[in-house]
Amino acid sequence: MFQGSIVALVTPMKEDGQLAEDALARLIHWHVEQGTDGLVIAGTTGESATLDEEEHCHLLRLAVEINAGRLPLMAGTGANSTREAIALTRCARDAGVDACLLVTPYYNKPTQEGLYRHFRAVAEAVDIPQFLYNVPGRTACDMVPETVARLAPVANIAGIKEATGDVGRVTRIRELCGPDFAIYSGEDGNALEAMLAGAQGVISVTANAAPGPMHQMCGLALAGEEAPARDLDARLRPLHDALFLESNPIPVKWAVAELGLMPAGIRLPLTPLSEQFHESVRGALRHAGMLD
Repeated sequence: MFQGSIVALVTPMKEDGQLAEDALARLIHWHVEQGTDGLVIAGTTGESATLDEEEHCHLLRLAVEINAGRLPLMAGTGANSTREAIALTRCARDAGVDACLLVTPYYNKPTQEGLYRHFRAVAEAVDIPQFLYNVPGRTACDMVPETVARLAPVANIAGIKEATGDVGRVTRIRELCGPDFAIYSGEDGNALEAMLAGAQGVISVTANAAPGPMHQMCGLALAGEEAPARDLDARLRPLHDALFLESNPIPVKWAVAELGLMPAGIRLPLTPLSEQFHESVRGALRHAGMLD
């Protein structure tokens, strides 16, 4: 169900930090038109850490309603509390999403055994396809491939978003987990290499601002058409870099607002993109063909 360019969708907010529901509809319609292959709602890029549980569930229900079955939807439902992760995953299932994405518990730094028990507990509690999400640069917790392999046979665990930036992880997880376990890059900068190494796609920040080119690049990479895929990736590379000049999702929210698709709201403790980076992001958008 999920392959290609899967957008880790920003959560549009008004200047006062409240959800901008009309802009959410505009974004989802735009991604359908641009050829995006799937959406992640309320993930890390969607500022899940600052959504309370009621808002989180409301956002998922609203996205399902707006999408109306046009794109596969994955919901971010990870937490550093297993009970909270189960509650959010139940909410997502009840909202009607197609799958859930669960980040490794952050801050509390569980052991590999703790990670195994955490994800197994969520999978056993809620009957919906679930994807693991490993991003140690943000969580201070690295789930090693051997732990992933222990989890792969568990019912409802369908794959992983691997965001260490190490393409060798894709190869190792594929060796340990077999051909039916889905693997997605969580790093736009190495997504092309990950797909050439066997990943099914990328859960992308860049695709928020350049969905058409990202969709095309992923399609070429998955078809094994390496040369044209590299040409497109070169067009996108300045954007891959510029969208991390400050902490994600600060630059990408500014970029999407610059494209006129949503207000510029963002929630504390994140702040709007520093003015010194505005022209760098604009230039990257131009290089990707998204601004004149």
